[in-house]
Amino acid sequence: MTEADTCRRFITPALVEAGWDLHQQILEQRYFTAGRVVVVGSRARRRTGKRADYLLRYRRDLPLAVVEAKADDEPAGSGLQQAIDYATILSLPFAYATNGREIIEHDFVTGQERNLDRFPGPDELWARWKAGEHVDDELERCMLTPSYSDPNRKLRYYQTTAVNRAVEALARGKERVLLTLATGTGKSFIAFQVCWRLWQARWNRKGSHQRPKILYLADRTTLLSQPMLREFAPFGEALHRIEAEVVTSREMYFATYQQIARDESRPGTEGSGAYRVLTFLAKDGSIKTQ
Repeated sequence: MTEADTCRRFITPALVEAGWDLHQQILEQRYFTAGRVVVVGSRARRRTGKRADYLLRYRRDLPLAVVEAKADDEPAGSGLQQAIDYATILSLPFAYATNGREIIEHDFVTGQERNLDRFPGPDELWARWKAGEHVDDELERCMLTPSYSDPNRKLRYYQTTAVNRAVEALARGKERVLLTLATGTGKSFIAFQVCWRLWQARWNRKGSHQRPKILYLADRTTLLSQPMLREFAPFGEALHRIEAEVVTSREMYFATYQQIARDESRPGTEGSGAYRVLTFLAKDGSIKTQ
């Protein structure tokens, strides 16, 4: 029996029996990287991307586990290291290897490895992760708030990881979060998704269940105009560009450093509408993105 036969006859039915939704929570034979580009002589070619046999997700934006499948005549343990490697890349808390008869689990939360008689269900895994990571109700609400769904631009695996980690850190009360990404990896899109989820979850640092006031800073005007017109457009009337006239009733503000800077060569914004907005945002317990 081939690996594909094992998946079709044993593994997929076992996952469904455990409570995983075949259409919403089980992603089978899913490439999560496009493959590294390598130069050979004067030509460039792309290597085969990394592909997980199964990705299991609790919600659309919350993958929890990876499953590596082996043929039924191979030991399940022969696929465990690959499952662990993939789970590490994807920042998943659980990894599984199975040949349809044996199931081996690696739990990153506890560091334990064990043999199982069945796959855990989605609610069971989510409950275990919450218990291990000490997740309270407010943090859970933020984590379960979905990202903005754009059919023309889906989050890549590392973008999903960055968004989830940033949302979790902010919801846990972290004062600062630094995301470092290379040029062209979608920093503005990630910033938008972080802001969108916190805004939709009505999270703010005061715990008042009101939409947060968010300040987006950049060092050039062009770096404000493009995100406002593209990535952040779904915020609609909540958007506001800080200039001479300032509206304090909005929730997503954009400004350049030069507009709010204050040093020997710049008087800053004290006394201006922009300064009043910055004071208002500071009192409101806003978050800042740049």
